[in-house]
Amino acid sequence: MKDKDYISINQAGWNKRAEVHLESEFYDNEAFKTGRSSLNEIEIALLPDLKNKSLCHLQCHFGQDTISLSRMGANTVGIDLSNKAIQIASDLSAELKSNSRFVCCDVYDAPQHLPEPFDIVFTTYGVIGWLPDVRRWANVISSILKPGGTLIFVEFHPVVWMFDDKFEKVQYKYRNSGPLFETSSGSYTENSSDLETDFIFWNHGISDTIQSLINEGLTILDLKEYDYSPYNCFENTIEIEKGKYQIRGLEGKIPMVYSIVAKKWEKA
Repeated sequence: MKDKDYISINQAGWNKRAEVHLESEFYDNEAFKTGRSSLNEIEIALLPDLKNKSLCHLQCHFGQDTISLSRMGANTVGIDLSNKAIQIASDLSAELKSNSRFVCCDVYDAPQHLPEPFDIVFTTYGVIGWLPDVRRWANVISSILKPGGTLIFVEFHPVVWMFDDKFEKVQYKYRNSGPLFETSSGSYTENSSDLETDFIFWNHGISDTIQSLINEGLTILDLKEYDYSPYNCFENTIEIEKGKYQIRGLEGKIPMVYSIVAKKWEKA
């Protein structure tokens, strides 16, 4: 499959989702504009002091997390494939007088759009599944990180993506076995039942992701797995604690999220 094929299909799908998501209770943009942080406990616990740090947020959607990170002191740049999401993010940043700026491009093209490397690369939740090759992804991260810079990565666990939408059966392989095609009715927000989108995605095992980062000169400092999702974005979920969701019938039995903190070491 040529890059432009999956890029154009996924860009069209996320363009459809962007405006619907903006108006959803799931994202609660009005509360965000009055000061609510969109970040979760998982990633907040992994972040270093952000004051005066340069930070690139890969696959930022319409920028709530990017701006939340800027509120914590970072100078932030958000990257996303969806031109509609990036326009919304830019407008939101201007309205809130944030220092965040936004660039529309494919992740693999990010180094061409970023003139200087960053102290921190941040990317979270539903990101690498849209990319066919985690080796190229890891190369991008290494190339846009300063020596001594840090990657903060939080992602849904690949075990979750093995199941069908209702979590009734194992449908997909754990590791990348080629592109997967889906026509999706609705989205993960509550106001999207009439939305229909086509997507192409890939599953990536944790060892492939970690080894790709190591091969690109990053050292893994921290690796964690979590048996819950901070988002109610899957079918058949139950809230076990406030803001913690598990799959009904599989409570505590499968990992749902994992996180990596990695460092690009400075050359001696």
